Amino acid sequence: MANEFAKMAADALIKLREKRPLVHHITNWVTISECASITRSLGALPVMAHAEEEVEEMVGIAGALVLNIGTLTPALVRAMVKAGKRANRNGTPVILDAVGAGATKLRTESVKKILAEVKIGVIKGNAGEIATLAGVKAEVKGVESISAEGDSAVCARALAKSEGCTVVITGAEDIITDGSRVFIVKNGHPRMGEVVGTGCMAASVIGAFSAVEPDRTLAAAYAMTVYDIAGEIAASDAKGPGSMKQNLFDAIMSVGPDDIRKGAKIDAT
Repeated sequence: MANEFAKMAADALIKLREKRPLVHHITNWVTISECASITRSLGALPVMAHAEEEVEEMVGIAGALVLNIGTLTPALVRAMVKAGKRANRNGTPVILDAVGAGATKLRTESVKKILAEVKIGVIKGNAGEIATLAGVKAEVKGVESISAEGDSAVCARALAKSEGCTVVITGAEDIITDGSRVFIVKNGHPRMGEVVGTGCMAASVIGAFSAVEPDRTLAAAYAMTVYDIAGEIAASDAKGPGSMKQNLFDAIMSVGPDDIRKGAKIDAT
């Protein structure tokens, strides 16, 4: 299964670079440049459009929509819901990065509002954020997961089943599930955690793969595998967070199908 998955992930990367899908972001102001850069370096096309007056028009020509609540305002929530509803009408995949869910009432309630009004294809978060959305006791400080009760895979599967979507938990090992299938991606490097924005960038990569792979769970698993292998390459000569971030853009541009076929570390059940 691992060899077959690696081959499919490599084929999806080739397809992505051939199609160069447009990925519409309504995203975190802290990491907006990083999200645009990782999308472009991967081979897709980024657009960062937040204004309520244009989001429906913009998502109408996009291959995927990425919503990130990292720097949340009520106006952004309205724009996210508008864009999300238009994406749903068009059959365009929507990725929700639940940054800081559980840290404040505004964030938690905003995610719930988006989930109630928009059909989400993929929810991404750390263990604390996903546990919060699954109704499990967790502690989130700012945008960092401090603790979460129970097994992360169990939380992810429960949320995936309740929302009818794919759930991704990022961490030392990434968990991807639709409530039935579970993929554990064991690639990556600890230095990725030293760089502000690597979680936000992961959502962008998921969006790009979702634009070319209709199976949202496979798209997310391919995305995390490619992204994490690029992280390993980037870390090989990184001296700190600055060079690690720069290397990551170069690595995800240069990572090729052979790197994926040979380097993917995946468990699937």
